[in-house]
Amino acid sequence: MVFSSVLFLLYFLPVFLLVYSAVPSRARNGVALGASALFYAWGAPVFIWILLLSSWIDHQLGLRIHRLDDERARRNLLTLGVVLNVGLLAYFKYANFYFENVSALLTQLNIGRLHWVEVALPIGISFFTFQKLSFLIDTYRRNAEPFAHFHRYLLFVMLFPQLIAGPIVRFREIADQIRDRESQEVAAFRFAGLYRFIIGLAKKVLIANTLGAVADQIFDSHPGDLSSGMAWVGVVAYTFQIYYDFAGYSDMAIGLGNMMGFKFPENFNFPYVSATITEFWRRWHITLSQWMRDYLYIPLGGNRKSVRRTYLNLWLVFLISGLWHGASWNFVIWGGYHGLFLVMERAFWGKAMDRWPLLLSVPLTFLIASLGWIFFRTTDFHHATQFIAQLFSFRFDAGPGAIELGPKFFSALGVAVTFAFIGKSKVGNTLVQFYGNATTGIASLSFKFLTGFLLLVWSIGEIAAGGFNPFIYFRF
Repeated sequence: MVFSSVLFLLYFLPVFLLVYSAVPSRARNGVALGASALFYAWGAPVFIWILLLSSWIDHQLGLRIHRLDDERARRNLLTLGVVLNVGLLAYFKYANFYFENVSALLTQLNIGRLHWVEVALPIGISFFTFQKLSFLIDTYRRNAEPFAHFHRYLLFVMLFPQLIAGPIVRFREIADQIRDRESQEVAAFRFAGLYRFIIGLAKKVLIANTLGAVADQIFDSHPGDLSSGMAWVGVVAYTFQIYYDFAGYSDMAIGLGNMMGFKFPENFNFPYVSATITEFWRRWHITLSQWMRDYLYIPLGGNRKSVRRTYLNLWLVFLISGLWHGASWNFVIWGGYHGLFLVMERAFWGKAMDRWPLLLSVPLTFLIASLGWIFFRTTDFHHATQFIAQLFSFRFDAGPGAIELGPKFFSALGVAVTFAFIGKSKVGNTLVQFYGNATTGIASLSFKFLTGFLLLVWSIGEIAAGGFNPFIYFRF
C-alpha cells in the first residue's frame, strides 16, 4: 500500500484518522501501532513476522546494553545487534545479486551456472534497518534511554508514515514524542500536516508521474534510436521525476506525522540549487546523509585521520550508500561517482568553485547530479554508457515517433523547474514558511484550504483514472 493510491487515500487514511482522533490520548499509540501493522502486512503479510521477531531481539539487546556497566559486554551486544541487522539486510537484499554475479563468473569460466531460489525483498527493509541500528547505537552511546515496553519500541520501528521510504528517523529524535506528544496534538499542527501531505501528493502525482511517463519511454528505448535532444529530455525528465517523487513522498510522510502529533526531520531542502556536490548531499535525502555521517563516516575516523584516510572514508561511505540503494553494480557506480566528486571538491575543486559565480557553479552541479542519475535509472552499465554517448553524439535526426512531448509534459516540467530552483530566493523562503506554518491568519488559512482541496481532488482524479503511478523508492 502506497500513499498515492485510492485504497490509502479514500479508505485506510480516513478510517485511521477518525479512530485515532476519537480515542483518548493514552490509547493513540496502540491505534497507531495496529494501523502500522495492517499497513505493512497488506503488502507483505509474510515479512511482518520477520520484522516483529528482529525488532523483539533488538529491543532485548537494547535493554541489556543500557543496563550493563561492563564496556566490553556492551560492545559485544552492540556488535551482535549490528551483525544480525546487517546480515538480515544482506541476505534479503543482496543474496540474488551475489548468486547472479557468481553464476555469471562461473559461466565465463565454462564451469556452469548456479541454480538458486530467488529471495523476495521485504518492503522498506533498507529504511527500517537503519532505524533499528540507530536504536542500538544511540542506546550504546547513552544518547537515549530505551523503552521498557516492547510495544513502544515496535511503534518506533513500524510507524507507517515513514516505514516504507523514510525519512530515516533516529531513535533519539522520536523517543520522547512516543512517550508524550500531547502538546503537538493540536488542530493547527494537524491542519499544517494535512496541507503538507496534500502538497506532497501533488508533487508525486501531478509532477513526478507526468515527467516519469516520458522518462520511462525514453530510457526504455534503445539509445541508438534516440536523438541527442530526446536523450537530454529523458535525463532532465528523470532528474526532476526522482526529486518530486521522493521529496513528495517525504512531504506526505512528514505531513502524516504532523497529523498524528509527531515531528519528523526534514529530508529535502531544494537540492538542485546546490553550488557543489558536497552541498547537494546536505540538501538531498538529508536523513540518509546525516545517518551515514554519524554512524559510519565518523566511526571510520571521519576527517580526523590523514588526508588520504579522509578521502578513503568519503569514497567508502558513498560506495556503501550506492549499494544501500540497490543490489546492482550501477548503484555502486553511482555511489562511487558521487564519492569521487566529493573527494575532488575536498582536495582542490571545492576551493576553485567557491570563487565561481552561482550562475556557473549551480548549473554545473546540476549537470553532474543529472548525469549521475543515468546510472541510477538504467538497468546495466552498458546501457548507461550507451545513453551517455548518445547525449554527446549531437545527432538530431533520430528519435522514435511514439514519444510525444505534449502540453501536459511541458507544463509539469515548467512547474518542476520553477519550484526546484526557487529555493535560494526570498520567494522560496517565504513559500517554505508559508506552507509549513501552522499559525497563519484567516486569509492564509482560507487560501491553503482552497488550494489544498483543489490539489487533493485533482490528484485523486489522476490516480482514479488509472494512469501512470509508480513509486521509485518503493523497491528500496
